[in-house]
Amino acid sequence: MKKILFHSNFSRAFTGFGKNTKNILQYLFSTGKYEIIEAANGMPFESPETKRQPWKCYGTLPTQQKLEQLKSEDPNIEKSLGYGAGMIDELISLVKPDIYVGVEDIWGMNGYWDKPWWNKINSMVWTTLDSLPILPDAINAAPKIKNYYVWASFAERALNGMGYSNVKTLRGSLDVSKFFKLENSQRTSLKEKFNLSDSFVVGFVFRNQLRKSVPNLLDGFNSFRIRNPKANAKLLLHTHWSEGWDIPRLLREKDIPKELIYTTYFCSACNNYEVKPFTKQGVACKYCGTNNSQNTTNVSAGVSDSQLNEIYNLMDVYCHPFTSGGQEIPIQEAKLTELITLVTNYSCGEDSCTSESGGLSLDWVEYREPGTQFIKASTLPESICEKLTEVFFTHPDKIKKIGEKARQWVIDNFSIQVIGKQLEDIFDGMPDIDYDFSTKSEDPNPNYPLPQIENNEDFIVDLYKNILKQNIDKNHTECIEFCNHLKNGASKEEIHKHIVNNAINKLNKPKSIDLSELLDKDDEGKRIAVVIPQSGGDVLMVNALMENLKTLYPEYNIYLFTDPKFADLISDNKAVHKVLPFSPVCENLLALEGRASHKGFFEIAFLPHATTQKFFAYQHNGKDRLQFSLT
Repeated sequence: MKKILFHSNFSRAFTGFGKNTKNILQYLFSTGKYEIIEAANGMPFESPETKRQPWKCYGTLPTQQKLEQLKSEDPNIEKSLGYGAGMIDELISLVKPDIYVGVEDIWGMNGYWDKPWWNKINSMVWTTLDSLPILPDAINAAPKIKNYYVWASFAERALNGMGYSNVKTLRGSLDVSKFFKLENSQRTSLKEKFNLSDSFVVGFVFRNQLRKSVPNLLDGFNSFRIRNPKANAKLLLHTHWSEGWDIPRLLREKDIPKELIYTTYFCSACNNYEVKPFTKQGVACKYCGTNNSQNTTNVSAGVSDSQLNEIYNLMDVYCHPFTSGGQEIPIQEAKLTELITLVTNYSCGEDSCTSESGGLSLDWVEYREPGTQFIKASTLPESICEKLTEVFFTHPDKIKKIGEKARQWVIDNFSIQVIGKQLEDIFDGMPDIDYDFSTKSEDPNPNYPLPQIENNEDFIVDLYKNILKQNIDKNHTECIEFCNHLKNGASKEEIHKHIVNNAINKLNKPKSIDLSELLDKDDEGKRIAVVIPQSGGDVLMVNALMENLKTLYPEYNIYLFTDPKFADLISDNKAVHKVLPFSPVCENLLALEGRASHKGFFEIAFLPHATTQKFFAYQHNGKDRLQFSLT
């Protein structure tokens, strides 16, 4: 039975990744073929909520103790902790999986493919990419990932075109049973309930983010309703009106009557919803009478899947203009309710606006995102107007036929059963592993001589492989940058020296240590730390003070941290219990002495090399002892 570590958003989270995790793990668990372990991003390592899963589940947020250690070693690591960077090595060592599956944005897994365990087990990435040119992180990772899957085919085509045939499309999964077309009588009743009878309802379900092209949609809708007054058109924006686009302001600027723009209000008191024109947030609920309980639907208080299915069934056409996206699940949900979908023909939208998918293509013009230079799509309002007009004048029998095709396309390409079976085949085809789960990586080799390689790209790739012990290829960002330096006059000797210096710096960098593994187990609460990283003279001076310190604290064990090359200068001092290697964590007083839920490793820690201007180095848990009287 293969053991699978599935690393993504927590399966109880109401996010696209979270829903996909829930779908896939339930499917895999039901087969009985695998041992499932979930690594849940956004959850504490030992959260009670993770214990309620039918499979093993660990949160990927580190304990306070681990957090203090990680921050000491890398002050910038907090940015990636939400993606599990602080616990992934520990989880791999704990779980010892046959298969690791990382389902996140590609930057959330940065550096994993350079870890010792990556190619020793069956490692797989299943990620969303949303723009061209492909993100450099995704390109840099491509030659290092044997099992590389993306959620949309445009990304597969782009990476395949760069020579990475290992990149394949595996779509995010949907529970297709949750969304379906209601009977005509039910749809008629719903429209009557929300005063939408005899209206042609254009719908958009979205998180109110700036990448969702709300201004373009408003312009296209306004042109359509002016040109087709008999349509009695209404626009239903199922979103939160207090984030992202200032929709009331846009309506005023574009002179669009606000009574034509509907939205979904959700009551946090009784969980009922109401579809009506927007007035303000915090209105009284007509169902339960609670004041200020109705707000536009949002991630913290929103409709259920069955209610959302009703909202889709209020629509006559679904329109999804956007700048880019990884999958855009509402498009597939709309298709499941047999709506014709209008989708921007870019990024993941390319898959959803084809005739076989029951979609119509929206034209766009290119603009570039500042900073990243990503190509983004600005959907043409005129195209929105044209496609809305086309749907409005299409015969109902043809609309029915297109809608049925759209639903079947989603079932064939996104259902849990289809995606789950594809994953089964992938996992079953992976080889058995034999790995001791050592976390020791190969050290850089600064002694590697200058290679006599003519081709610049091959030269850089060779240096990274043999000096830094990293596998890169010609498309890697750093290979491209070094090649540019060579073209601009830099010599190969200079590049070689630069990379050798990087290797030396890495070798000289203090190694990370786990304090809990180095300390005795029977002296907890009776330990003192003395930190003196270097130099030889400082170590000798501190050594002379240790007997006095032991006299002052006779019941404590003294642990002294220093560079290992100075250990001999102090190891024979009987006042010192142990001499241990210095690590950056030793300069974090809160990691040593504790705070909040982290009780610390030492009662008192002395950092004589640090001034009070540089470090907070004088807490000592209030247990200092004075050697002289103040009276």
